[in-house]
Amino acid sequence: EAGATSVLLLPPNAYRADHRAVVEHYREVARAGLPVVAYNNPIDTKVDLTPALLAELFHEGLVVGVKEFSGDVRRAYEIAELAPGLDLLVGADDVLLELGVAGAVGWIAGYPNAIPESTVELYRLVTSDDPADIAKAVPIYRDLHPLLRWDSKTEFVQSIKLSMDIAGRKGGACRPPRLALPTEVADRITADTEAVLAKGYK
Repeated sequence: EAGATSVLLLPPNAYRADHRAVVEHYREVARAGLPVVAYNNPIDTKVDLTPALLAELFHEGLVVGVKEFSGDVRRAYEIAELAPGLDLLVGADDVLLELGVAGAVGWIAGYPNAIPESTVELYRLVTSDDPADIAKAVPIYRDLHPLLRWDSKTEFVQSIKLSMDIAGRKGGACRPPRLALPTEVADRITADTEAVLAKGYK
């Protein structure tokens, strides 16, 4: 009714849900009739949407894709084997190249907020079928990785906002309960951002 065209859905995360509870959770939301993209973030939810569980959800028609944030890039191949047709979305900036090469069809991204042109170009290169594009992507990925890895850290929102400010885009402060970055962390992110910008990335 509000106009949503799809749902990005974590598993139950107020407790460590078991297999049955996870499946029923996705069944209930799928009843709304919108495409559901599962969000696998076992680090924060303590519930792991394994390739086998994703395949079960996919084959029952409950999910159409997965935002993969486990950090285990090997899963991309098992997901493709067990659930061909399930869209794989890069869920963390610091595995973009690995999941792009493995067949990802999208990226739910953080750092493009700070350096949009360079990260969009990087995404285009890593999802290309042309080996020459992959070869071009590797040095860019190496240059950007000191920033991209902040997307997988606890302070990712503050980090991206600080990098946005440094790059001349409005990032601003976070609302509570997120706290301001400790000085040493802010200094590291500032240095990493300035180094990336100095190389001409934008």
